[in-house]
Amino acid sequence: MPRAAQGTQSGSGGDTVHKPLYTPEQRERRDQSAWTLVQGILAPLQFLVFLVSLGLVLRYLATGEGLAWATGSVVLKTLVLYTIMITGSIWEKVVFGKYLFAEAFFWEDVFSMLVLALHTAYLGAVFFGWLDAQGQMLLALAAYATYVINAGQFLIKLRAARLQAEAERKAALEGASS
Repeated sequence: MPRAAQGTQSGSGGDTVHKPLYTPEQRERRDQSAWTLVQGILAPLQFLVFLVSLGLVLRYLATGEGLAWATGSVVLKTLVLYTIMITGSIWEKVVFGKYLFAEAFFWEDVFSMLVLALHTAYLGAVFFGWLDAQGQMLLALAAYATYVINAGQFLIKLRAARLQAEAERKAALEGASS
């Protein structure tokens, strides 16, 4: 789960005040951390694994063929998810001083817990036989739906962070030319 961006909070009178996602110190730690690169590599890798797996799951549900491939792909997707969550938590600790639920990523982290819970429930269903194959694949789709929403949350933060950085560069240039 890639991390980056800008939060909001209510100001007096109900207006929305944009709070920078990173303090200058946090931005420096983010930019210097190897974990930032790790997240930048794992996020698109996870998305690629997701797309392949989604295709295999949908193929199984449509034709009844390829259960082993679909199952293996969801297990792989879940392992990649665990990896990105662990490394993302380390990244969050390096940048914000908390492993999870730092203010800047609180709601993304909360929703990530649902993503993890559904993926973990899938593993339980497969390894303990809690559901039949179709039920397992439907559970995988539910887990994938939450993953897509969570990935969207992080993409929105990433875009906001880029806009924040551009605004800060522009302000610095205007300040230098005055």
